[in-house]
Amino acid sequence: MGWASDVRAARGLLRRALENRRAVRQVRARIAAAPPHPSNRFRIAVYFADGAVNMYQMRQWYKPLATLAETWPVVVLSRVATGARALIDESGLPVAFVPTVRALEKYIAGQDIRVVLYVNQNTRNFQMFRYGRRWHVFINHGESDKMYMTTNQFKAYDYALVAGDAARERLSRVLWNYDLDTRTIEIGRPQADHYSGELPYTPDDRTVVLYAPTWEGDRPSAHYGSIASHGEAIAGALLASGRHRLIYRPHPRSGVVDPQYGAAHARIVAAIAASNAADPTAQHVFDDGADLGWQLASADVAIVDISAMVYDRLAADRPLIVTRPVDPEAVVDTHGYLSACEWLDAVRAPEVIVETDRVLGDPEAVSRLAYWVQRYFGDTAPGAPTARFHAAIEQLMDEWDLWHDRSLTQGEDDPEAEAELDA
Repeated sequence: MGWASDVRAARGLLRRALENRRAVRQVRARIAAAPPHPSNRFRIAVYFADGAVNMYQMRQWYKPLATLAETWPVVVLSRVATGARALIDESGLPVAFVPTVRALEKYIAGQDIRVVLYVNQNTRNFQMFRYGRRWHVFINHGESDKMYMTTNQFKAYDYALVAGDAARERLSRVLWNYDLDTRTIEIGRPQADHYSGELPYTPDDRTVVLYAPTWEGDRPSAHYGSIASHGEAIAGALLASGRHRLIYRPHPRSGVVDPQYGAAHARIVAAIAASNAADPTAQHVFDDGADLGWQLASADVAIVDISAMVYDRLAADRPLIVTRPVDPEAVVDTHGYLSACEWLDAVRAPEVIVETDRVLGDPEAVSRLAYWVQRYFGDTAPGAPTARFHAAIEQLMDEWDLWHDRSLTQGEDDPEAEAELDA
């Protein structure tokens, strides 16, 4: 069996190589057909060193960044062709394709970038960290109590924009010698001001249930995904009830590591299609679109795994249930919302309708949610998170001016400028 897996792996590598080569040609053609970026135009860069498979990390920032660009011009620095292609097609933001360090360095030299934003912890972020005299800021791609949210990699950034008090408390418990007061800035969830997308169904008297599982994870401590353990039972019960509408929105990486996990996902998708064919009025939804927002706002109840989706839904201030991981090695942080959430064990997944009815009928649900919404996100009034995001960037720009002026006053040399002259 070893040779068979080696052949499959080799074929996968070949497919990815061919796709990347095709993407490089397409990206270069699109960039060549567009006007060049003006010199010294951009003050803010978003650094993205991933391909298309991780575009979900960028998509949620498109609209907040577009509004930010109305004040401070924003460019996306894309290192991988498949990611650059998707960004050019989708984001509406200027994109610089800089696959090599030489290309990155050349582009940076022609701009006045003062703040660099990072949505993930890709190891290639360190290739951008070499550039001083600008702020390197981690903005993440969600808010959650996953172990990812307390990685010591936070210390590599000058600042981190975090959602609220819960994020700071989480970091304070794990990171040693990390100055939360000066290196973290609370902004809430600006994406919540831009929930988008049209409903793909006609509302009626059905109870709408969003099931949004995460992927299987690449290590036991991160085995939060529920598709293989809970998913088919959840979907089966909801599809058969006659009074529910299922919105199934799986993580785009589902099945990337574990083929059996991917197979369970495929069976759920097939079951949704069969149910809609049998009863077109059911209008169940398999959702793999780029828009995120209508799902969170429209569902009567959400069932989610331990992931950023817990907190995206929490920000919407609507009832939710969290699946309990079946792997005992999965790390569950029970200091925050997960200490008080509604859990769904795998053995109870077939009884999901009983569980959703119970949660929807809980008279204390509103007050419980209000407490946790405030703790995680602060003021969630429309427009408030966006205002805090813009204020944070303005603070960083003011601090850039302060440090820049101080350098001029002290007569410091610019090592980057000297390196460019030497080159």
